[in-house]
Amino acid sequence: MNASSPVTKSISLEGYGIENDRINYQLTPAELHDITVAKKMGKEATSGALAVNTGEFTGRSPKDRFIVEDEISKDRVWWGEINIPFTPEKFQKLYDKVISYLNTQELYARDCYVCADADYRMNVRVINEYPWSNMFAYNMFLRPTEDELKDFEAEWTVINAPGFKADPAVDGTRQHNFAILNFTKKIVLIGGTGYTGEIKKGIFSALNFILPVFKNTLPMHCSANVGKDGDTAIFFGLSGTGKTTLSTDPHRKLVGDDEHGWTKENTVFNFEGGCYAKVIDLSAEKEPEIHAAIKKGAILENVIMDGDGVVDFKDTSITQNTRVSYPIYHIDNVQQPSIGKDPKHIFFLTADAFGVLPPISKLTPSQAAYHFISGYTAKVAGTEAGVVEPIPSFSACFGAPFMPLHPTKYAEMLSKKMKESGVNVWLVNTGWTGGPYGVGTRMKLAYTRAMIHAVLNGDLGLYTYDTYHLHSVFGVAQPRQCPGVPTSVLSPRATWNNDEAYYKTAFKLSNAFRENFKRFESYANEEIRRGGPQRYAF
Repeated sequence: MNASSPVTKSISLEGYGIENDRINYQLTPAELHDITVAKKMGKEATSGALAVNTGEFTGRSPKDRFIVEDEISKDRVWWGEINIPFTPEKFQKLYDKVISYLNTQELYARDCYVCADADYRMNVRVINEYPWSNMFAYNMFLRPTEDELKDFEAEWTVINAPGFKADPAVDGTRQHNFAILNFTKKIVLIGGTGYTGEIKKGIFSALNFILPVFKNTLPMHCSANVGKDGDTAIFFGLSGTGKTTLSTDPHRKLVGDDEHGWTKENTVFNFEGGCYAKVIDLSAEKEPEIHAAIKKGAILENVIMDGDGVVDFKDTSITQNTRVSYPIYHIDNVQQPSIGKDPKHIFFLTADAFGVLPPISKLTPSQAAYHFISGYTAKVAGTEAGVVEPIPSFSACFGAPFMPLHPTKYAEMLSKKMKESGVNVWLVNTGWTGGPYGVGTRMKLAYTRAMIHAVLNGDLGLYTYDTYHLHSVFGVAQPRQCPGVPTSVLSPRATWNNDEAYYKTAFKLSNAFRENFKRFESYANEEIRRGGPQRYAF
């Protein structure tokens, strides 16, 4: 897969109210890289990658994400703390202010698209204030050919103005930064933040509404890969659980690492054209494919480099959310086009810092729906002031900040597709073993990879009493043996060497699950409700 050739044509943005003759259209990554360095907005690392600092915001700001409440959204969106309503009148006034600001800036525009399956393709125009933001759009969205650009018509537009700061008292925002979706105007309006993740998540949040409502297609915050026999595996997981790492496998072709759709035809397609991976503690030994993808054309965010351009991936003095974006063709072993057929296995990844969930377990359909709605992982001690022990963290559908509909809508679609396709669902704990964070140790990546491969190779066998054991608190089926993994590791209770402490902690976590699920009980059907832990703490 190769980058599209540079396109030398101009573009008018007058339809957006932008009357600005300083518009750079469809520049190549190399051109954007050089402009960024020349403007002293970034530096080149020894790998050739561009290193930038995103400024005040080094991650998304979920409390500053809004959806315009209009005829399309008002009766469909699950309004609340995640999907915060914004009036059309306020949007228009803020939009006009952003456009007035952009008319004073040099701009970078790009036409691209999302959804690798042609039947679901959506054309997107991205208008950026910063050159490296436009380079990010090149990396992360799909790249049209020159012929496709000749008659290109954008369906959605991202307008990205990091240097514009809103006035909350006047503009109706919470603070000076904002990301607003408008389904009537088909615009994602972003301001006050340089964090590039807001660009891609804005469009993918729109797809998470459009696909289930209008296309009968399940959108998923997941990665996916394909085996040599064409079998597709799907990996759900929140940041830090190993979603990108485990799907980037030398033995399987990568479909994509973050956002996909599961169609009524039982295919899985990638939304995007690149990868956006965390690089904290990255090494060539542990993650060779990702490490090798960091080269000219990639963008490193908020990393620390020395004077010679050598990156210290262990240094988190700016943020723990250090990242790299690169076009998917930086990975050698990719599926072309980015579509997989006939999903066979789904993996729910969780970094359980309590150390009580099995390293791998098989879920029933009801358990799968329950854990999908729960979207569990854990915050570890020391990440926030005053945190002295693990804290459960739940994000519905493993991506609540990007899901405009009620989580049960996505869960019911997943359950239906599971039954129709006969797919197996596995819960994988990439977190702690031998005790909670601070006592136990992080599960070895080599063990997790071995468990994933055992599933994909059919080595865990059918569920029987001799081959699996039911977890006494969560009711999930944990295998008694797995090639490449010590038998003692497969039983979390056995790794603790303290049954009383283990069960007290296990019941503490199960109660957290049940407490979290109270928000969904009135919406969930009986099958989903049966999937949770069945006992309270003693």
